[in-house]
Amino acid sequence: MLNLVLFGPPGAGKGTQSNLLINKYNLVHLSTGDILRSEIAVGTALGLEAKTLMDRGDLVPDEVVICMISSKLDNNADANGFVFDGFPRTTAQAEALDALLVDKGTSISAMLSLKVEDKELIKRLLERGKDSGRADDQNERIISNRINEYNNKTAPLKAYYHAQNKLSEIEGVGSITEIAKKLNTVIDTL
Repeated sequence: MLNLVLFGPPGAGKGTQSNLLINKYNLVHLSTGDILRSEIAVGTALGLEAKTLMDRGDLVPDEVVICMISSKLDNNADANGFVFDGFPRTTAQAEALDALLVDKGTSISAMLSLKVEDKELIKRLLERGKDSGRADDQNERIISNRINEYNNKTAPLKAYYHAQNKLSEIEGVGSITEIAKKLNTVIDTL
């Protein structure tokens, strides 16, 4: 089973590249944001618990997210693998995900980390904001803060996968096709 953590700062191109990987390798996209919204919409017990927490402005605990991921894995037991998007973001989450995957007889195959300079990220996000209508993509101060949050709190997770020899850093600048080829080269050697 091919299980990939697609990683990188806001604006690195994770969404674009994950769609290409999903199609090329017939993988299931596992976005924690999408899972949360889906569980809430369907009204599952976990979804209702998450909604209560979110309505209070609280973060959804890792245990609840892991249970939702477990359910998604079980519902796609015949999948070729998964692209994890937006999870894990911390070492504790990565450890919980590893434990869950071991219980299911699989593991993370690789963390693919897209590298892009901060100036390029800001340029990309401001450009995306023109089309997306997302307020957080239209304000350079907010964009810079999101990138700083990633650099300070999320990027250190790379060390966790590096210690497992599962980290591959890929230059995230170039055409979509060029970047996809770099990712495919890494995946095809797994």
